[in-house]
Amino acid sequence: MCIITLLQGPTPTESAFFFVDGSQQIVHSTPDMRIPLTKYGLPQVAVFPAALIVAMIVLALGTIALLPVRAVISIEAALAAVLTWVLMFFRDPERLCPSEPNLLLAPADGRVTDIETVDEEGFIGGPALRIGIFLSIFNVHINRAPCSAKVERITYKKGKYINAMNPQSGRINESNNLGLVRTDSPADKLIVRQISGAIARRIVCATTEGRELAGGERFGMIKFGSRTELYVPVIPNLGKHEPGATYDTRHTTYEIKCLVQIGDKVKAGLTPLIKYEVREVKNAETEN
Repeated sequence: MCIITLLQGPTPTESAFFFVDGSQQIVHSTPDMRIPLTKYGLPQVAVFPAALIVAMIVLALGTIALLPVRAVISIEAALAAVLTWVLMFFRDPERLCPSEPNLLLAPADGRVTDIETVDEEGFIGGPALRIGIFLSIFNVHINRAPCSAKVERITYKKGKYINAMNPQSGRINESNNLGLVRTDSPADKLIVRQISGAIARRIVCATTEGRELAGGERFGMIKFGSRTELYVPVIPNLGKHEPGATYDTRHTTYEIKCLVQIGDKVKAGLTPLIKYEVREVKNAETEN
């Protein structure tokens, strides 16, 4: 990870003025102004800003005599805005991820666009609850593991590039499946699917089969707008998904509760999507 420091105080939450004699005075508390950039953004994270900076210099030197000053300033401001957006797109903020073993965390930043039960015979081998997350060009695009798990299978598929907001894009578009097996109980098979969108043309998967990932650990990204899906094995309930719905699993001792609903904004490695709960076992003799 590389870091651009705009202003860094003596602690991650403070800004300060430093003086020649070595003393310092805390002016006010503000968020850390560093912009951590992901290594997954290479080469674009280096090439695009460099090209924009060169363009700004050439424009300033070559057109100042040909165009009105106001026009030059306007163009420079537009290029500066694009430069800022490029740097922000590849940002990779540090996150303190929840460590509860009964939670499945969001694998991506974005907005939940669909929640439904589907057949997933390829890896899970049966019905699964699918939660789709759309990443706009303004979201952080780093993908993170939903829980502590072993990477059992990685499957890349070529495809089209339709709008990633469409739930069908997961089936049609270019995608990469990460087949995971939980290392905590229950040892469910899960899928995190990275999906290219209408703008995205590059999926980065930086992990390998056989590797164990910690919950919230980075494993890749999708560049320039995309979709990420989480698949969890369930026994499908009847009717449409309702907020807070509980689903039976193939395990006699566990059921899962969906903690999000369509429209919710989520953050990778921070927002819990699913919670495993111990199934209440009713005593038949007590009921009688």
